[in-house]
Amino acid sequence: MHLDILAFGAHPDDVELGCSGTLIKHIKKGAKVGIIDLTQGELGTRGNIETRKQEALVAQKIIGAEVRENLKLKDGFINDDDQQALLAIIEKIRSYTPKIVLCNASSDRHPDHGIASTLVERACFLSGLSKIKVNNTTKHRPQLVLKYVQDRYIKPDIVIDISDEFDTKMKAIMAFSSQFYTEQNKHLEQTPISSALFLEHVKGRAIDFGRNIQTNFAEGFNCSRTIGVHSLFELQ
Repeated sequence: MHLDILAFGAHPDDVELGCSGTLIKHIKKGAKVGIIDLTQGELGTRGNIETRKQEALVAQKIIGAEVRENLKLKDGFINDDDQQALLAIIEKIRSYTPKIVLCNASSDRHPDHGIASTLVERACFLSGLSKIKVNNTTKHRPQLVLKYVQDRYIKPDIVIDISDEFDTKMKAIMAFSSQFYTEQNKHLEQTPISSALFLEHVKGRAIDFGRNIQTNFAEGFNCSRTIGVHSLFELQ
């Protein structure tokens, strides 16, 4: 199956928080999108592997992604020099031949995020080398790798207007009810993302990025290379 966009996240809910609005926007435009979670989020204070798996499936349906897979790397122990992990990611890139890959921020509060970013970006490059053999797959290198801004602020290289998609993005986030604030779970052990204020932070970040392009809500991304457009009129 060919996918136009393949989004990677170190943990289930990373994609929802970082780039689900952008995914929803492009699905509405006819793009085929997939999600790959690197770990099962098993070290999270709340929930467990099974609850997070079920939450991820619900979020997938809300977003409208064609596929969602989990590579089951060890949460908290992702290594950007792990050959088996690189090969597993390369296999997915070659299997789905995406034009665009989205991945974690290059640096963030959770160390897994930056490591996952390096791991995925490196795999995107290596996937284009024909001498790397992975289960009868053929080489494929995505045209563009974008890293979505997460918890810690990073000035984005590009922002995507998600004003029409923001409400659906929040529904996808709240599919992970074990992780985020609800009246039903507010008595559980608190984490850096479990308060009502964290959800306001998510909204505030989207408002801030949107304000920069005179729209209501946006998501921010960074790229390791220069980004080009065919015309000045494509810029907002």
